[in-house]
Amino acid sequence: MLVLILSVAVLLVIGGCVCVFWEARGDAPRWARGVSKATLLGGELVRSASRNSRSQKSGGDD
Repeated sequence: MLVLILSVAVLLVIGGCVCVFWEARGDAPRWARGVSKATLLGGELVRSASRNSRSQKSGGDD
């Protein structure tokens, strides 16, 4: 069951990356632009959460 969930998550990430690339080329439909924006926003949220957890572990001396 865990393998299935992880496989779906990987496919969603790959699909999001494809939409980002497609939008960067400039000929993406509206739905792909929306998926691209959601993918980029998700990446920023993960990066922010990672940065916050690292700063808490190091005592906040960034």
